[in-house]
Amino acid sequence: MFYRPENGHGLPHNPFNAIVAPRPIGWISTRGSQGDNLAPYSFFNAVAYVPPQVMFASTSAKPDRNGTKDSVAQIIESGVFCVNIATGDLRDQVNASSAPLPAGTDEFQACGIAAAECETIACPRVAGAAAALECRMTRVLPLAGEANYVVFGVVTGVHLRDDCVVDGRFDPRAAGGWLARLGYKDYCAVTELFQMDRPV
Repeated sequence: MFYRPENGHGLPHNPFNAIVAPRPIGWISTRGSQGDNLAPYSFFNAVAYVPPQVMFASTSAKPDRNGTKDSVAQIIESGVFCVNIATGDLRDQVNASSAPLPAGTDEFQACGIAAAECETIACPRVAGAAAALECRMTRVLPLAGEANYVVFGVVTGVHLRDDCVVDGRFDPRAAGGWLARLGYKDYCAVTELFQMDRPV
């Protein structure tokens, strides 16, 4: 099978998300003039070691956010955000926080998710997350297409849940494993690991 995206794929569902998978989920928390916000984004990853940097992309828009979503709007306003690492034990809360709630609705309260304050930025974080990355935004770039943006940030603080540090290594299997997005309505929790040595 071959298809050009602009011509359509002819399948019952778009296969693109299922091809590029699994994708880690950045559970992005922000604070702005309308309050606190929390939402999951599966176009998320780390992009550099020194200084540590991350990115996430937001697609589509809400009618009450002028061409984008709550997270991007509040990051542009505040210049900061926190990436909470989604794990299997919090999958129901992650999913609940994806609801398209009106701007100004606090997903922490609406979804019953405990919040804590960040240390290096004025922003909430998920208190029970296996890890959280406090970030200062470095740039927000428009992408091709309508309401597509990528947000880059430098990590200024790192929280690790104590039970997810095993023998000196971050290992969230105690929290149900790394939660990742596949295609369609499919997710996975990564709990099986294997190691390989790189060629020298």
